[in-house]
Amino acid sequence: MTIADQARFDRAIALFDAANAEDPNQDQGQPKELLYAKRMTEMIVRYAPDASEVAQLAVRAQHIKRWTVPRNSYAMTKEGYLAWRTGLYKFHAETAGELMRQAGYDQAMIDQVKMAVGKRQLKVNADTQMMEDVTDLVFIEHYMAGFAGQHAEYSEEKWLDIIRKTWKKMSERAHQFATGGGIKLPEQLVPLILKAIGA
Repeated sequence: MTIADQARFDRAIALFDAANAEDPNQDQGQPKELLYAKRMTEMIVRYAPDASEVAQLAVRAQHIKRWTVPRNSYAMTKEGYLAWRTGLYKFHAETAGELMRQAGYDQAMIDQVKMAVGKRQLKVNADTQMMEDVTDLVFIEHYMAGFAGQHAEYSEEKWLDIIRKTWKKMSERAHQFATGGGIKLPEQLVPLILKAIGA
């Protein structure tokens, strides 16, 4: 992986992490979104050690300050959920862009990272797709089992739908990485995952 200016990159990462360290929610003794950001970086290093600087910045900032925009700040309906997600994409992109500016990045680089963090041009923009792949791999390895525990009421069909929707957003490279031993699949969900993807 090539970083144009390591000191500038390190400044941006430090600013992202300082913002996420303010998360009052804890996960394994760490601020929740800081731990998530670290897991995203750890995954991209495993999955794509050749990833671009844009992708590396984007994955670290993907959930930046998420707790400040709670789900209940939008209507508790399907439409409200979709509006919340869309609002978050924009919020994370703008927050990341501002911190990158403080770190010394130019507008062109900021715009590229904002596109990836904002989930724009999925399947077309390589950095957006890389961030989506890493997001989904981290979800499957670290969060899917916990999500299942919170939603024990979901039917098998609902779970198959969730897994298929996640799988559809991933690239073929990510599919091969996930099923080829690149990540630790949640044991209790392996039969459902295999059924969902037709393996």
